[in-house]
Amino acid sequence: MTHPKLHQIHEIAAAAGLDAIALVPGANLHYLTGIDFHLMERPLVVFFVLGRDPVAVVPSLEEARLAACGIPMTLFPWSDSEGFGAAFAAAAALRLRGKRVGVEELRMRVLEATLLDEYLLGAALVPAGQALAALRLRKDADAVRALREAIAISEAALEHLLGQVRPGMTEREVAGLLTVAQLERGGGKHPFEPIALAGPNSALPHGEPGERRLATGEPLLLDFGTTARGYASDITRTFSVGEPSPRLVEVYEVVRAANEAGRAAAGPGVPAQDVDRAARRVIEDTGFGPYFTHRTGHGLGMEAHEGPNIVEGNAQVLEPGMVFTVEPGIYLPGEVGVRIEDDLLITPDGAESLTTFLRDLRIIGA
Repeated sequence: MTHPKLHQIHEIAAAAGLDAIALVPGANLHYLTGIDFHLMERPLVVFFVLGRDPVAVVPSLEEARLAACGIPMTLFPWSDSEGFGAAFAAAAALRLRGKRVGVEELRMRVLEATLLDEYLLGAALVPAGQALAALRLRKDADAVRALREAIAISEAALEHLLGQVRPGMTEREVAGLLTVAQLERGGGKHPFEPIALAGPNSALPHGEPGERRLATGEPLLLDFGTTARGYASDITRTFSVGEPSPRLVEVYEVVRAANEAGRAAAGPGVPAQDVDRAARRVIEDTGFGPYFTHRTGHGLGMEAHEGPNIVEGNAQVLEPGMVFTVEPGIYLPGEVGVRIEDDLLITPDGAESLTTFLRDLRIIGA
């Protein structure tokens, strides 16, 4: 077993007291194999067992791709006509009865969990999501380059979009234009559906674009991203359509200062919760604390949301190579919402904002 990524996942399993780890399609399996399988009705499970090469139960239509991934493994393919029972029965030769098998508790479905329970003959399925977060927690140079590419695409698309936005457009139209602009500039699949929220809808942190039309003097909140070579961008900016109202200016300046404070607090050796505290303190000190209703940030990489979480209670120390968002917001129900989100990289001597788009309140649609 010489593949470095196999060594990495075996180390994680051993440290967590696991005999094996069973992965279904998702970011971790993509990271290990280089193949972005999608979770579908055909079960695909790869078993990483301590002290041996992996074993995979794989639909036959995916066999060739998995065989070519560069990691030595034993494959048990199955076809639609024969079903997957025999393949899982063959994998039972792993002899994991009574053993501890780590699974991704937020990803593995009842289908796969039931099959493992049936065919692995009483192996104990153990939540291993937190342990597996270490696989992708610190980005290498190639991952950082991919993140920079994704962010550059998104920022260029945003600049292009702002020249097209006019009062009277619907939120849905704006989101569509943003999607096209990213694709035209080389963006890959979206890590999440773009958010475009106008007027009082901007006070919905994860609202969906609808038929509300942009109006002069109101905010437009855009939260979006793309991917480059499997790595995601995640950016939020809030704009004023025409001259802003005094309330929008007031709220915007508080959020901008909170974003700045959060970014300034980040660095190697800093507990993640300290970044949240720095951003939140600015908002609380101005009386808007009850209207900042989510964590300050989340990790970013092959998924739009991964570790580390930038939230009160997370004393995890930030280390070089970690990438996460800083995205404080204020949401006044029925009135106005503002969020400013940047993507930060922890470096050996500080933190670098990979996002560089202007953070001052910008008037658009004139």
